[in-house]
Order: sequence, then structure tokens, then C-alpha cells
Amino acid sequence: MGKTSLLLYVTLAAAGTLFAADKPTLPPGATSQEARNKAVAARVFDEIFNQGKFQVADEIYASDFVNHGLHRNFDLQADQAAVHAEKKAFPDLKIAVDLMVAEGDLVTVVWTFRGTNTAAGYGLPPTGARIELRGITVWRIVDGKIREEWTSFDELQAARQIVTQLKWPLLGLLAAAVILVWIVCRVILRLRLTRVPKAVFPKNKF
Repeated sequence: MGKTSLLLYVTLAAAGTLFAADKPTLPPGATSQEARNKAVAARVFDEIFNQGKFQVADEIYASDFVNHGLHRNFDLQADQAAVHAEKKAFPDLKIAVDLMVAEGDLVTVVWTFRGTNTAAGYGLPPTGARIELRGITVWRIVDGKIREEWTSFDELQAARQIVTQLKWPLLGLLAAAVILVWIVCRVILRLRLTRVPKAVFPKNKF
């Protein structure tokens, strides 16, 4: 019985060693580093976008930060100017984090933008339109600061939501403009008719 137990123990120990060898080994501190990077990414949404604490940008972003746009790159000043404009145009702006994944020095965030355009800004007049759209951002974070960014979202979807919500007000304004033009044309026509002298017919000689 003792030999059987010993043989079973050796077999289980060997199997455990094989299973452990199949598991990928992470470098020391990798998990904690990725958790810290996710915490830095979360501050962008919690503090800058949602709370409007723009001054913390210097703590979160590196001085040589680059936002890689589709056709051009933006430095930290241009990037934060766009953030200011968004918050001005959408004072109640809230961005919710739907998904956040970290791997190495990269953090990927799927987010949802919600806000009401009640003030002029970001190239928009105050339309009063409620906007909701989803986007994705990838950041490269080194030494606790964001150095690079890649962001993508559907701008046409935002424009479509604004146009849809303004459809009936715009149609009302168009109808009012047509009626106003019709009234002005009628008034001008009447004024011209009153100024036309009456025709003078020659007296009958017979």
C-alpha cells in the first residue's frame, strides 16, 4: 500500500510540473505595472472629461505627448485645446468606460460619450442636441505618463444625431422663411401697383 501511494504521489507531481510548464510566465511586476497604467488611463475620463480638472493634464501626459490622428498628429497643447472645446460645447459631458484592457505599455479603452450641446464650441452652435456615441482609444503609457494616443470614433454618427434632432425645428424655420418672403413679395408688388400712373386716353373728337 505504501509503494502504491508513493507511485501515485510521484505521478501527480510530474503531471503538475508539466501543467506548470505550459503556463506562460510573466515578468516580475508586469501585472502591477499594467494596473498602474489602467489607473492613469481612468484619470483621463474621471478627472479631465467628467470633472473638468484640466490642470491634471500635466500630471497625466508626458511633455512630448503625440496624438496620432488619421491625417495629422497633434501635440499636447492642441489635444487639450480640443478637450476644452468639447467640454465647453457639452457642459454636462460624461464619458463612461465600457471596457479597459492593458498589455505591456499599451492600454485600450472602449468608451461611450454622452452630452448635450447647449453652448457654442468645438465648431458647433448651441443646438441643444443630445449626443451619444462610442469610440475606442489606445494609449502608450511609459513611466506613469501617456506618451502616445490613437483614437477612433464615428464623427458622421454624431452629425447624424444633431441633424435628426434639429429636423423639425429646421423645417419650421424654413416654412417661416418661405412665408416671410411671400409676404415681402406681396408688399413690394402692391407698392409698385400704387405708383403706376393711370393711363390717359385721348378725348373723342367726334
